[in-house]
Amino acid sequence: MLSQDHQDALAALVGPGGLILDPAGRAAYETPARYAGGTAAAVVRPATTGEVSAVVGYCVRHGLPFLPQGANTGLAEGSTPDAGGTQIVLSLDRLTAPLEIDPADRTATVGAGVRLSALNAALEPPGLFLPIDLGADPSLGGMAATNTGGARFLRYGDMRRHVLGLEVVLADAAGTTLTLSHGLRKDNAAVALRQLFVGGCGAFGIITRVTVEVHHRPRQTAAALLVPRDAEAVLPLLQAFEVQAGATLTAFEGMSKAAMTRAIDHVPSLSNPFAGGVPDYAVLVELTRTWASREGEASLDEVLQQIAADLLERDDSPLADALFGPVDRMWALRHALSEGLRASGPVVGFDLSFRRRDLARFRREATLMLEQDFPDYALCDFGHVADGGVHFNLVGPADPARRAALREAVLTLAVDGFGASFSGEHGLGRAFQDAYDRFTPRRVQEYSAAVAAVFGAGSAAVRLGPPLKS
Repeated sequence: MLSQDHQDALAALVGPGGLILDPAGRAAYETPARYAGGTAAAVVRPATTGEVSAVVGYCVRHGLPFLPQGANTGLAEGSTPDAGGTQIVLSLDRLTAPLEIDPADRTATVGAGVRLSALNAALEPPGLFLPIDLGADPSLGGMAATNTGGARFLRYGDMRRHVLGLEVVLADAAGTTLTLSHGLRKDNAAVALRQLFVGGCGAFGIITRVTVEVHHRPRQTAAALLVPRDAEAVLPLLQAFEVQAGATLTAFEGMSKAAMTRAIDHVPSLSNPFAGGVPDYAVLVELTRTWASREGEASLDEVLQQIAADLLERDDSPLADALFGPVDRMWALRHALSEGLRASGPVVGFDLSFRRRDLARFRREATLMLEQDFPDYALCDFGHVADGGVHFNLVGPADPARRAALREAVLTLAVDGFGASFSGEHGLGRAFQDAYDRFTPRRVQEYSAAVAAVFGAGSAAVRLGPPLKS
C-alpha cells in the first residue's frame, strides 16, 4: 500500500491523470499479454523525460520499487508487477512526443511511448517505414529495450541494427538523464553506451526517447507458400532462395501443420489456402523491391515463380509444392498463428534461437521426447527459420507441475543439448528468471550485475546477478 505522502508527492510530479491508484484503472497495466497478472501499488504515467527523471529519483531516494512499462505487449513478464502489491508501474505510454521524421537523413526521433503503428503511419507520406514486422503493436521504447526482431529480420535485422540514438534516465537518486549519440550512423567519438540499453530490458536505465534509422517502403512485393520435401529440406530451400533471390528475399517463415490447422479452425476471417489439405510444414517466402516495375524487367511475381519452377525441376529438389497468390492472403495465415493458438487452449511458449543447421535436428529430437514423455501436449511451432528462431509453442494441460516439468525438459534439450538461446527475441523478465539463473554462465551474470550497478540501482523485473542465497 502506497502511503498518502507518497501518493501526494508522485501526483505532484506527474500532474492530473498521471497517477492511477484504483484497481479498475490499474488493471490494464497489471495484466501481461501472457501469464497471470500481478498487483501494482500504483501506476505512474509521466508525460516528459523530465517527469520520468523526477519520478525515478523520488522512488530511488525513498526506496520505492518500480519497473518501467511500454505498451505492455511483452511475453516475458518484464514490465508487469508481481503479486506483492508493492511495485510501482512506471508507464511510458504518455511519452508520445516528439514524433519527428527526417526523410533526407532517413531517420525518426520519437518518444518512448510512440507505438510502432503510429510511427509507420507518420512515415507513410514520405514513403518510409520501420520494417520490423510483429504480431503486436509495441512502443518504440519497449522495442529498443527488448531488441525486438520479427518476421523480416532476415532482410532488415533487429532494433539494435536500427537504433542510432537514445535518451535514457538512470535509476539513481538524481534520476540522471543521458543522451547517448545524436542519431549519427558513424560515431566513434565515445563508447557506444546506447548498445547496453538496447536489449537491456530496463536493467541499466529507462529509455525515454529513440532515434531510429528507417527504410524506403517496398514498391513491389511477391509472396508464396512453399511446401518443403521434408523437414531436412527446409534449410536447403532457404539456401537456394538466398542465392537465387539475393537481396530481394525479405522473409522466410516456417509453420507447422498443427499451428496452421489451429489458425484455420479458430480464426473466422481465415480460409484454408491449401486445396490438397494442410501440409506437415510450410514456409512463407516474401520478395520485395523498393522501385516500381521497370520496362523489360521481370516482375517479382515472375521471379518468385521462376525460382520455384527451377527448384521443382531438380532431381534433388527441396521443394515439393508452391502456392502463389495475393501477398495479403499469403501473410494472413502467418499472422493468424498466435491467435489460433490462444483460442485452442493453454499455451506453453518458448522463444528459442538456434544455429540454422540445428533447427531440423532439434525439432526431430524434441518431437520424439514429447511423444515419449509429454504426449498430452501438442507441438504447434512456427518461427523465423532464416535467423534460427523458433516459437516452440505447446498446447496442453494447465497443470502447473506438468508445465514446469515440460519447460525443464525443453529448455534442457535446447540449451544444454544444442547451445540454443532460451530467449531469442522476447527479452528477459520474471518468466525467464529461472532460465537465466540456470543457463547464463555465473561470470556473465556477475559482470552484467556489475555493469547495471554502475548506472544505478536498476529498475528491471529481471535480476541480472547470480541467484540470491536463501
